[in-house]
Amino acid sequence: MDIWVAFQAFILGVVEGLTEFLPISSTGHLIVVGDLLAFNGETATAFKIIIQLGAILAVMWEFRARIFGVLRGLPNEPKARRFTGNLLLAFIPAVIFGLTFADLIEYWLFNPITVATALILGGIVMIWAEKREHPIRAESVDDMTWSLAFKVGLAQCLALIPGTSRSGATIIGGLVFGLSRKAATEFSFFLAMPTMVAATVYSLYKYRDILQWSDLPIFAIGFVTTFVVAMLTVRALLKFIANHSYGVFAWYRIAFGLFILATWHFQLIDWSTVQP
Repeated sequence: MDIWVAFQAFILGVVEGLTEFLPISSTGHLIVVGDLLAFNGETATAFKIIIQLGAILAVMWEFRARIFGVLRGLPNEPKARRFTGNLLLAFIPAVIFGLTFADLIEYWLFNPITVATALILGGIVMIWAEKREHPIRAESVDDMTWSLAFKVGLAQCLALIPGTSRSGATIIGGLVFGLSRKAATEFSFFLAMPTMVAATVYSLYKYRDILQWSDLPIFAIGFVTTFVVAMLTVRALLKFIANHSYGVFAWYRIAFGLFILATWHFQLIDWSTVQP
C-alpha cells in the first residue's frame, strides 16, 4: 500500500468525521482538503462519498436505543409511526432533487470557489436564524407535524450545493420553521441516515466500473477513521448545543470561506484548476 495514499485517506477520514454532522459542510471541506492533498478524480470522488457511510453508522450506533425503540413500536405505537412517516416524508425531496440535478451540480459547482461562497452565505443565514425571535412549534422530534418535516426536507435539498452543509441546511431550516435547537439537531441526525445511505448506494452503483479491489484498503482506512471521529464528534456536539448556540460555527464558516477567497484572489493557491 502506498503510504502517501494511506495518509491522504486517513486525513480525509478525519475531515469527514469532524465535519459531517457539524453545520460547516463536510462536502465543502473534503473538496478543499482533497485538492490541497492532490486527491482528486473519479475514484477520489467515490471515496469521499462512500466514507460517509462510516459517519452514518457512527450516528446510528449513538442513537441505536431510539432506533430500536421506533422499530419495535411501529406495529402499535402511533408516536413511532408518526416519527417514521415524518422521516420518510422529509427524505423524499432530496431523492427527487438529487436524482434530477446531482450530476449537473457536481459538474458545475464542485469547486472551492463555490464552496467558499456557500460557506459565507450559509454562515450569514445561520447568524440571522439564531438571533431572530421565533416561536417553538416543536420542542422534540416527537412533536413535529408532517408539514414541519416536509419543510425541513425541502431545506435539506439546498445541501446539494457544496459548501451549504446538509446538517446546516436541516438544522437552520428546522430553527426557522419552529423547531427547538435540540429537535432540529436530532432530526438532522435521523434524516441523515436514509439520505446518506442512499447517496452511498448510488455512488457505489455510479462508480462501479472504476472501483477496484486494490482500492479496498484505502477505502477501509477512510471508513474506519470516519466512524471513530464521527462518533466522538456527535457526542461532543450534543453536549455543546445543550448550552450554546450555533453562532461559533457560523463565524467559522465565514472565516473559512473568506480564507479560500483570499488565497484565490491573491493567487496564493490556484483554486480555479480544481476538478471534482
